[in-house]
Amino acid sequence: MSEKSSSSGSDEDVDPESGQPVERGGVLSKWTNYIHGWQDRWVVLKNNTLSYYKSEDEREYGCRGSLCLSKAVITPHEFDECRFDISVNDSVWYLRAEDPDHRLHWIESIELHKAESGYGSETSLRRHGSMLSLTSAASALSATSTSSFKKGHSLREKLAEMETFRDILCRQVDTLQKYFDSCADGVSKDEFHRDRVVEEDEDDFPTTPTTSTTTTTTSSTTTRHDGDYVHNNNGSKEKLFPPASPKGLNGIDFKGEAITFKATTAGILSTLSHCIELMVKREDSWQKRLDKELEKRRRVEDAYKSSMNELKKKSHYGGPDYEEGPNSLINEDEFFDAVEAALDRQDKIEEQCQSEKVRTPRLTAVPPGDTYSTMGTHRFATKPHSPSTSLSSIELVSASDDIHRFSAQVEEMVQNHMTYSLQDMGGDANWQLVIEEGEMKVYRREVEENGIVLDPLKATHSVKGVTGHEVCHYFWDTAVRLDWETTIENFNVVETLSDNAVIVYQTHKRVWPASQRDVLYLSAMRKILATDENDPDTWLVCNFSVDHDNAQPTNRCVRAKINVAMICQTLVSPPEGDKEISRDNILCKITYVANVNPGGWAPASVLRAVAKREYPKFLKRFTSYVQEKTAGKPILF
Repeated sequence: MSEKSSSSGSDEDVDPESGQPVERGGVLSKWTNYIHGWQDRWVVLKNNTLSYYKSEDEREYGCRGSLCLSKAVITPHEFDECRFDISVNDSVWYLRAEDPDHRLHWIESIELHKAESGYGSETSLRRHGSMLSLTSAASALSATSTSSFKKGHSLREKLAEMETFRDILCRQVDTLQKYFDSCADGVSKDEFHRDRVVEEDEDDFPTTPTTSTTTTTTSSTTTRHDGDYVHNNNGSKEKLFPPASPKGLNGIDFKGEAITFKATTAGILSTLSHCIELMVKREDSWQKRLDKELEKRRRVEDAYKSSMNELKKKSHYGGPDYEEGPNSLINEDEFFDAVEAALDRQDKIEEQCQSEKVRTPRLTAVPPGDTYSTMGTHRFATKPHSPSTSLSSIELVSASDDIHRFSAQVEEMVQNHMTYSLQDMGGDANWQLVIEEGEMKVYRREVEENGIVLDPLKATHSVKGVTGHEVCHYFWDTAVRLDWETTIENFNVVETLSDNAVIVYQTHKRVWPASQRDVLYLSAMRKILATDENDPDTWLVCNFSVDHDNAQPTNRCVRAKINVAMICQTLVSPPEGDKEISRDNILCKITYVANVNPGGWAPASVLRAVAKREYPKFLKRFTSYVQEKTAGKPILF
């Protein structure tokens, strides 16, 4: 896988000059649809946009699609280590990298571009105004909370009273604060004046020496007023302080303010008590309303989720998460419905093709060496082989002439089919009848191995006007395979082992959501002679899976294993008189046995239902084709 930028998430992914993520381009596998599956696309990551092109060389023709990564959601897959999904609303891209490391690099680069766009990054709050958003959110919450209280008239009045009390209380607190501040200033001034008086007294009255004898006398103290001072009999004086005014400092009536403050506080407490009583009375009503709103919201959310899931399912139905696999999101019923719908569409297409062929018949010339240009030998035939006819596919059918490296396996398969496939109900094979439509009967044996359905199916049918050799020839001949087989997308002959044994590789048309199947098998045709002259000879085509170096299994398809046999016997009713045998006198008894191991993870019930539906349709379609091809041609026994 080529890429222009390799180490995402590192400094190399950021332009050193501009600081912006650099462009990244490379090849990723993108899920296109359930028909084409994963396809390689050139993916470019640039300027917060993820675009894809069919290839790098076709970029000049414009991109085939793009996603803006601003709101993209990148989801690494839970099980697939190389896959990651990018979704924007209903648009989803399923992408796969070459290995887990490349997936990690792409995811980191995409996240880096997404972060630079301003969404989901640390800078997104700054770019979108986080403070404004928080303020708006707080305002909205406040408005919501306030509006939720406006439900009772009395409660609204009490809240208005609370606002009034709050204003009064704030003014009173301011007044009291001023009073306390004034008191603090007065105390400070008083202490300052006292200090000055003490200093003046010490300067005016010096200390006299004391005598050696101490006389203890008690004399009465006399005072006299001198302006702002009081003179004592000992000669000292004190400053007179005016008594406090009843109004307090700055004209504040402290007692009145205290009484008003007490009354306001009591009013607040009373109003709060009333509010609590009102809220308790309305609590039940609010709770009921809340429950109703929550229930309504829950129903709306459930309906929204259900709608989104349905929309997502419809939008992405056909995506890789819904195809067959061990972690498929589709359940068994949906799987069966999808398969049945796809098969119905194929049937309609087939009917339209058949009607077109009927309206415009094509006349093809019969080549000179046509296989059916002469009548073969049988016990009622009177005409010998024409020596000029090419009968390579008729003559070289005995085991002794068919020698190759798979000869032993072919003979073993032939013997097993002759032993078990021709048994009726019960017996060792234990065939159980499941469908009966006229001459057709379908039998089944339920067999599972490691959870995979391996039910062998057997269908018996009787067809007039054709021989067993003709039926086996058309079933074996790869040149006409696509004329009657409608389930094959393409096939090729890998190796020709002999004139009547080939190794074929073929892929079958996909029936979504089942994975596409391919099969590699050896196809051999045999003629088995009857041991009793009264019993008819048996023609058999045996198809069984083999391995070959030129057709190895791939991740694109699930390799199925098959063991299929078409066993035919021709019954002839003798014509009247000397008349030649015509197609009205022959009847072919067909036994078709199929033992298929589909592999993969398809549900067992779906496989059984599809087999029960498709095998009878296949046998009717094929035998009708043989009747149409052999009509008017010589009988080949």
